Amino acid sequence: MTSVFVNSASMTAGGTTLEKTSQTTRQTYPNYKVIVLDDDFNTFEHVAKCLMQYIPKMTSDRAWKLTNQVHFEGQAIVWTGPLEQAELYHMQLTVEGLTMAPLEQA
Repeated sequence: MTSVFVNSASMTAGGTTLEKTSQTTRQTYPNYKVIVLDDDFNTFEHVAKCLMQYIPKMTSDRAWKLTNQVHFEGQAIVWTGPLEQAELYHMQLTVEGLTMAPLEQA
């Protein structure tokens, strides 16, 4: 959240009086996509297991659907959210040997 403070001057008989007003502008942080790419060396079981291990609230059914999407469509977005978390999940899946696309802004 960003706060902006504006000072405005008004003239009075005795001199200048400063009046402080505040305006709050809410900005949301952009989300980022974690994308797993198809490759010729990771097994279906390994990809699904990694998704369940590292992606929060990933169910077995969802992990297998995403694994099939990776295989048949060439890629799948496995998680979308704030940059810091996206970087963590991306790094963890990379360390496990999954082929990852660079993080993309959603």
